[in-house]
Amino acid sequence: MPGRTWAGTTLDDRKAQRRAQLLAAGLDLLGEQGSAAVSVRAVCRAAKLTERYFYESFADRESLVAAVYEDVGDQARKALADAVSGEADPSRRAERAVTAFVELVLDDPRKGRVLLLAPLTDPALTQRGLHLLPAFTTLVGEQLSRGDETGRQLVAIGLVGALSNVFIAYLDGTLKVSRERLVEHCVQLVLGADAFDPEAH
Repeated sequence: MPGRTWAGTTLDDRKAQRRAQLLAAGLDLLGEQGSAAVSVRAVCRAAKLTERYFYESFADRESLVAAVYEDVGDQARKALADAVSGEADPSRRAERAVTAFVELVLDDPRKGRVLLLAPLTDPALTQRGLHLLPAFTTLVGEQLSRGDETGRQLVAIGLVGALSNVFIAYLDGTLKVSRERLVEHCVQLVLGADAFDPEAH
């Protein structure tokens, strides 16, 4: 069959598989050892691929790091959206959203570090982190029930900033609390934000 290899997969399939291997290696290095550990050579070694295959999918080290970050960001957005879908009760919605995010970034700390810590240290992510935050802010703002659109946006920006700093402190070890206490506190932050009426101030 035209376009198929002897292994029964297309060239595009094999290219996609190699790209996935490189992304997985990038997640391991960036999420476990930090941005200093991520180089083209190190990623290729971890993925067991040659540099030729690296440049087949990525222009340079920075584009790989950005792709790893954006992939984790997409997972986080989907997890949050799925968690609140179809849930009308504000308390349940807050609990489900926080639990979903905790499961993503704490059950796999690599993803938490990529999403929240790497943008603080890796120049390739500094601006991209700022680009991703508005997407989360919009998602959070849609869950708030009080105030006009601008008021909800203001509250959502503050809430995302507060939650991000709590998770950063937990991930870097400066905040030492149980997971249950962390979830409880973040749920209260979300509920407190939703109870705040921007038009009353």
